[in-house]
Amino acid sequence: MTGESALPGERDGDGAEPAPAPEVLALAKVVAKLRAEVSTLEGAASTTAVVERAAGALMAREGLSAEEAYETLLQRATRRGRTLLEECWITLGQVRSRTAPPPQAPAQTGPPSQEALSAFSTDRYLTGTGRSGGHRTILARLADGLAGAGNPHEIAELLRTVLGDAVGVDGVMIYAVGPAGSLKLAGHAGIDPALAEQWQHVPPLSGVAALEAIGGGRALWLEDPARDATRYHLIGDPPERWPTRAWLPVPGDRPVTAAVGFLRTRPDPFDTGTRSLLRRAVRLCADSLRFIGRSGAPGTRGEAETVQRILDAMSGTAVLLTPLRSETGEVQDYRIDAAAPGSVDVAGRRGKELVGRHVLETYPTVAGTALWEGYLDTLTTGTTYEGEPFVYEEVSVGVPRKSTYSVRATRLGDRLVVSWIRHDSQERESRRLEDMQRLGNLGWAGWNLATNTIAWSDQVYTIFDRDPALGPMPLDELPLHLVPEDLPVLGAAVELLLVEGTAIDQAFRITTADGVRHLRIVAEAQKDADGTPVEVHGFFQDLTALRDAELALRESERAVLVERGMLQAERALAARLQNALLPIPEQSMELAGLRIDVAYVPSESGVNVGGDWYSAIELPDSSALFVVGDVAGHGLDAVATMAQLRFTTKGMTITGSALPDVLSRLNTLLLHTAPDNHGATATVIMGVYRPEDRRLTWARAGHLPPLLIRGGAARFLPLPEGCLLGATFDSVYVQESLDLEPGDHLVLYTDGLVEEPGEDIGVGLARLAESARRLLEAGGSPALARTLAARRQDHRDDICVLDIHVPD
Repeated sequence: MTGESALPGERDGDGAEPAPAPEVLALAKVVAKLRAEVSTLEGAASTTAVVERAAGALMAREGLSAEEAYETLLQRATRRGRTLLEECWITLGQVRSRTAPPPQAPAQTGPPSQEALSAFSTDRYLTGTGRSGGHRTILARLADGLAGAGNPHEIAELLRTVLGDAVGVDGVMIYAVGPAGSLKLAGHAGIDPALAEQWQHVPPLSGVAALEAIGGGRALWLEDPARDATRYHLIGDPPERWPTRAWLPVPGDRPVTAAVGFLRTRPDPFDTGTRSLLRRAVRLCADSLRFIGRSGAPGTRGEAETVQRILDAMSGTAVLLTPLRSETGEVQDYRIDAAAPGSVDVAGRRGKELVGRHVLETYPTVAGTALWEGYLDTLTTGTTYEGEPFVYEEVSVGVPRKSTYSVRATRLGDRLVVSWIRHDSQERESRRLEDMQRLGNLGWAGWNLATNTIAWSDQVYTIFDRDPALGPMPLDELPLHLVPEDLPVLGAAVELLLVEGTAIDQAFRITTADGVRHLRIVAEAQKDADGTPVEVHGFFQDLTALRDAELALRESERAVLVERGMLQAERALAARLQNALLPIPEQSMELAGLRIDVAYVPSESGVNVGGDWYSAIELPDSSALFVVGDVAGHGLDAVATMAQLRFTTKGMTITGSALPDVLSRLNTLLLHTAPDNHGATATVIMGVYRPEDRRLTWARAGHLPPLLIRGGAARFLPLPEGCLLGATFDSVYVQESLDLEPGDHLVLYTDGLVEEPGEDIGVGLARLAESARRLLEAGGSPALARTLAARRQDHRDDICVLDIHVPD
C-alpha cells in the first residue's frame, strides 16, 4: 500500500527550489558543451582507427593499395546495406553467424536434473539450504581470490578456476562498453589468444549477446547453438565448441557498462542452481568490474553506494539524505542518495526511483515544519531526532486519508538517515481489500520459495472450490485440476515466472464439482540480490461469468448470422419467383388502343420481397383487364398469395365473370386458405376497358382510389363499396363505370407510393396528385408511372404503379 510507506511531511501546497545563480548556469553550459565535444572527438578518433585497421587488413590479405582497400570497404558496405564502421568491424573480427547441428546430449545416468523435472514440480524452484551451502563455499573462495585480483584478466581467470569444477565453466570473457557504444574485451580466461584478438573490439551491431545483456540489463542463457546462431553472432571457431554460454550484466549504477560471459563445453542447459551461482558470482565481482567501462572512476559515491547496499537488505522504509547548501552554508534542500525498497512517495515512485530527487521537489511542503527543523538540529548537533507522532493527510485516488506517523533521523557523517513508521490501524484497508476481492471475484496468493510456504486469501478458496481446512494448493497438485489442453500453456508461464522471474498474465481452466471454471493468474516474482526468484505474489480471478456471457453473445451472434442468411436466401428465392410471375416491361406497351406504363420498385429497407402486383392483359372480346394489388406481408408467403390472386383474377375475368363476383371469389379464396397463408389479407383494384365506347368498369377491395388527370386537372375517383380481401365472409363489392377521353391518364398504384410514417394518408394523396399534374404539364407523359415511382426516396414499402393513357 502506498500509504503505508510514503514519506510523511508532504502537504498540499507549492514549494519552489531556489534558482541557481546565473554564473552557475553559465558554467554548467560550458561544461556540458566541453563534454559533448570530447565525446565527439573520442568517437571520431575511434572510427578513424577502426577504418585504418580494416583497410590495412585488406591490403595485407588481398594485396590492395590503401585507396583500393578503402573503396572496397565502401562498396561492400553499400552492397550489404551496412555503415562503413560496421563493415570495418566485421572485416577485422570476421564476425559471422554459423549454424551447427544441435549436440547430442549424453544419456541421463543419475537423478533427474532441475530442468528435467515437470514445470509444476515444486522441488524445481525451491532455493534449498543444501545447495545454498555449497554455493557459499564456492563464493567464499571467489571472495578470497578477489582480494588479490588487480585487473579484469585476473578476475576472469579467477572465475574460470573457481567455477570450472563446480559448474563446468571453461572460458570467461569480460566486456566493457567503449566509445560509440562498441564493446572492448577487458579480460578473458580459457580463450585462445587469436580468438581473443579477433573479438577484442565488437561494434555496436544487433545480434551481439554481450551487448544485448548490457543494454537490456538481463542475463542471456544460450543453450541451443543451432537456434542461437540464427539470432546471435556466436564466439568461437567453430562456435559449437561451447554449446552453452551465458552473458550476465554487471550490476551497479545505471546504465550498465560491463558484462561477463561464461562459456561451457557441456551441452546440457544451465539449471536453476547454476544460474543462481553465476548471478551471485558476477554480483560479488561487481565492485571490481563496475568502473571498467565509461562510468568513470570510483570513489565519488562510495559512501552512498555502501548505504544503498545496506538499505537494499532492509524491509522497512528509510532514505539517505545529503544536504544541499547555499554559498553561505545554509541548508536549502536535501537530495535523496539512497532509498530502501519499501520507501514510496505519494506519486508512487519506489526505492531507487527516489534516488537523485530533492526533498522539496518530492515533498515541497516539508520546509519550515517541525520535521524540517528536526532535520537541521540533527545535522548540526548529531542528536538523533525522534519526533512525536503526528497526523498527516494525503490524497489517494482523489480521496483524502489521514494517517499517523513517527519519524526518526540520525546523522551519518554529513548526511542524514531518515526512517518512519505508520501507526494507524489497517482494519479499514483490510476491509476494503476483502470487498475488492469479493466484488472482483479475485483473491491474492503468495509463495515463499525459500521456506516453501503458500498463503491464500479466503477468496482463492472460493475460486478453486477448495475446503479451507485443506490449506493452499501446492504447485504439484495444480495439474490434477487443470483442463488437459491448458497444461502446456500454463506450464510455460509458470517456468517463465519461477525461473526467469518475468511477470505473467495467463488464462487457464480448471474442473470443479460445478463444472469447468475459467480463471486468470496475474503474478510477479521478487528476486534476491543475485536475481533468483525467492518469492511469488499475485492474484487469481474467476472469469467464468464473463466467459459465459461471451459465449452467450457469440451464440447469439451466430444465430443472428444464420437467421440473416436464411432471410437473404428467402429474399433471393422470393425475388426470383416474383420476377418469373410478374415481369416488368422496360418500355410502355400498347393494349386495346391504350398506352400502358408500368413501374415496380422494391422497398429500400428490410430483407424480404413484398406482395405488390399488377396485371394488364387483353381479354378474348378485345377488351383489356387492368389490376393492381397489394398483399399484406413480405417474403415467400406474400409472393405465393400474390400468385394465387393474380392467376385466379385472370382466369375468372377471361371466363366473363363480373368484377364484383371476381372480388367475392378472391375474398372467399383467402378466407378458406387461411391456415396455409397465415390469414393473409390483400387490397385490389381492377377494371375492364372496352375500346369501342372507351368505357372503364372498375371495382375495388379496400384499395386506394384511382387518380384521373384530365385537362390539366388531377382528381381521385369516388370509392365504391368494397372491403379488403380476407377480412370477412360478409364483404360486398360494387362496381362503377367511367368513360375515358383522349388525353386522359388514369393511375392505379399501391400504398407505397403515397404513405409516409406518421403522416396522414390525405397528405400523401395530395402530393401524388400535384406531382402527376406537374409532370404531365412538363411533358412527362410517356413514362409517368416510372417517373412517379423513381421520385420516391427512402420508401419502406414496395411500389407498384400502372398508368393507363388514352392517346389523343
